[in-house]
Amino acid sequence: MDCIFCKIAAGEIPAKKVLENEHVVAFHDLNPHAPVHVLVIPRRHVESVGSAGEGDAELLGHVLLACRKVAEETGVAESGFRVVLNTNADAGQSVAHLHAHVLGGRRLGWPPG
Repeated sequence: MDCIFCKIAAGEIPAKKVLENEHVVAFHDLNPHAPVHVLVIPRRHVESVGSAGEGDAELLGHVLLACRKVAEETGVAESGFRVVLNTNADAGQSVAHLHAHVLGGRRLGWPPG
């Protein structure tokens, strides 16, 4: 498979990691849109929330719990953070591997983009 996020999860491509465990890897986004912008990916390849099945429920839970841990580790848990899961091209998903964006460190506007 030629997935850049699978290669990061496997350690084949370096990334500035915030957190990793047997289920997920979290690393700083190369093109940040907030002072804190960390991507949380599952180690196992799942293309998007839209392609996730019933058997992925536990993995999706690990991704969300890792988002909370990333917010704590990066110091934005108290002030507030946003978790964004883009699904498919019209929503802005640019890598076909499920990933959550953890954004914080400044006041975030609403509605987004």
